[in-house]
Amino acid sequence: MKHGKNYRASLGKYDAAKKYDVAEACQLVKDLHYVKFDETVELSVSLRLGKNQTMRDTLVFPHQFSGEKRVLVFCKDERVKEALDAGAAFAGSTEYIDKVKGGWTDFDVAVATPDMMKDVGRLGMVLGRKGLMPNPKTGTVTNDIAKAVGELKKGRTEFRADKGGVVHIAVGKVSMDVKDTAENVNAFLGELNRKKPSDAKAGFVRSVSLCSTMGPGVWIDYKEEA
Repeated sequence: MKHGKNYRASLGKYDAAKKYDVAEACQLVKDLHYVKFDETVELSVSLRLGKNQTMRDTLVFPHQFSGEKRVLVFCKDERVKEALDAGAAFAGSTEYIDKVKGGWTDFDVAVATPDMMKDVGRLGMVLGRKGLMPNPKTGTVTNDIAKAVGELKKGRTEFRADKGGVVHIAVGKVSMDVKDTAENVNAFLGELNRKKPSDAKAGFVRSVSLCSTMGPGVWIDYKEEA
């Protein structure tokens, strides 16, 4: 991939082969920023996952950096008011299932009560492709609508490993205070360590890197917890 002169100039400002501690890496990503818009800061973590191991969960970052999420709740009509009172942007059953079947996805995250999943599960071609399918592993299939909607609006974020065992997750914006970005990075790495499979072997985390949307990557010196 051919990069522009600004990108190449950024590469010349630091040692791209060196591993930095989290705070240094966050500062470097901020310093290497060269575009005019407020870039997202993304963390990439390569995991050593076994054949039947996966990594998928959620967390709430200590420092928020994205706009309020529009939550759709699939629920029976008698629970619509409860969902809307909790802060959902949309709530309902048949009418929203039909809208999504037609391709409507004007929301950021979907929650479903268990009794709706038989119908919601048929929306896989639309919701699955966009990563919006409710899932009990991420707390988005639940009878506790108020708790789920409240946490999502506070910024609860889903993360998952891709087929190559790499988790990509946004952890901040370039405009944020470096201390806040670093705390978000450490919060995620701590959560990853807590949620690793019980039979994970040493070296579960292969590598950790940080970059902005358009900027070069910075390696992080990650020491795996026992």
